[in-house]
Amino acid sequence: MKIKAIFSDLDGTLLNDAKEITPGNRAAIEAALAQGHKFIITTGRPLDSAIQQAEALGLTGPGCCLIAFNGAVIYDLGAQKVLFRQTLPLDLVAKVWREAERRGIHIQTYDEEQVLVDPRCDGVEIRNYCRIIHTKYRVIPDISAVTEEPPKLLLIHYQSEDGALESFRQWLMSWCAGQLDTFYSSPQLLEVVCAGMNKGSALLRLAELLGVEQADTISIGDSGNDLAMIQAAGTGVAMVNGVEEVRAAADRVTVRDNNHDALAEVLEALVL
Repeated sequence: MKIKAIFSDLDGTLLNDAKEITPGNRAAIEAALAQGHKFIITTGRPLDSAIQQAEALGLTGPGCCLIAFNGAVIYDLGAQKVLFRQTLPLDLVAKVWREAERRGIHIQTYDEEQVLVDPRCDGVEIRNYCRIIHTKYRVIPDISAVTEEPPKLLLIHYQSEDGALESFRQWLMSWCAGQLDTFYSSPQLLEVVCAGMNKGSALLRLAELLGVEQADTISIGDSGNDLAMIQAAGTGVAMVNGVEEVRAAADRVTVRDNNHDALAEVLEALVL
């Protein structure tokens, strides 16, 4: 039997709308791990939040890893150590931060344990974000207070229909092409990472570290930030509840959604 590496997004994929794992998904993952396959949580969430979620799901033993910050950090849950980390240069962080400030768009970054915002952004966006992913935040006086390179920046704008985030993304891509990459993890969330950092590049990097061939990798996701790993995997699977661009790029689309054991459907068809 060839060992498979299964890369699963969290929100909208592994987790249902109540942010819980369904019994069917849990049983299928446990069966896959028992057979020696690898299971990798692959998320845009910060590392501390992703580890907490993995612990709550009981996915911390041998064969379990996670990809956090949309590919900027790879972590071995069994060994409890970082395998890879890519950070943003502070001069680029400051430039992006100042432009978001000028445009009145919420922006945040991260240290090892929490989210960082300046006083302007200490509002509903950061509170909702931290409540949803079960993490904490700290208010810094200004972006100049950040002295260690962070893995990513995140812009939040709830009025996505007004085009403010897309306008910002267009500015960013014209200004820093080849230095930074951007993608949406939802219509309200714009991710900013180093060029080349995404879930797809992390999938390939981790598969090599695990000794798993690319053809034996499976990815499952639903949002724009999952597109790269859908394209990079040996078999890319889109959730039926996923966005159109992800469904169009996938090798297959689930019949069930994230509330009805879609991950179990995938594992039963491709792994077990």
